[in-house]
Amino acid sequence: MLTKDELLNILEEVKDPEIPTVSLVDLGVIFKADVDDAGAVQIEMTPTFAGCPAMRYMQHEVERVLTDKGIAHEVKVNYEKQWSSNLVTDRGRQRLKEFGLAPPPRFEGEPDLEYLLNHTNCPYCNSTNTELRNAFGPTLCRSMHYCKDCLQMFEQFKPLG
Repeated sequence: MLTKDELLNILEEVKDPEIPTVSLVDLGVIFKADVDDAGAVQIEMTPTFAGCPAMRYMQHEVERVLTDKGIAHEVKVNYEKQWSSNLVTDRGRQRLKEFGLAPPPRFEGEPDLEYLLNHTNCPYCNSTNTELRNAFGPTLCRSMHYCKDCLQMFEQFKPLG
């Protein structure tokens, strides 16, 4: 019988289509992964932003991986469950940084976006001498920043609660 840990290891194969170094598990998009007594799997996912154009693709990839492994499954997208950047795992934060994206900072309560977007460490040199260039990056979940020390433009995965 498949255990929850084994299921999560299998789901690690499914990467974010825009950030292929980060799994959907580490991104916190998969918030429920259960195995019932008969061995059937129930997965619930939520988008980082409402209207995320990659959500259907990500759902299909989860279904494909489970089907390829011969695992009976049901995969639902839950648009009522709000994703939070606090759901990104430590490993996910490290992989975002390795990809060149500043990981979202952890926060308590409601995030102070103005503060958090204006106090971002550079993922290349770790400098705090950065500035927000645009709160809207190439996707809704990212913002654009500039490092005044290493002179690199970089994106931050936005902190959301």
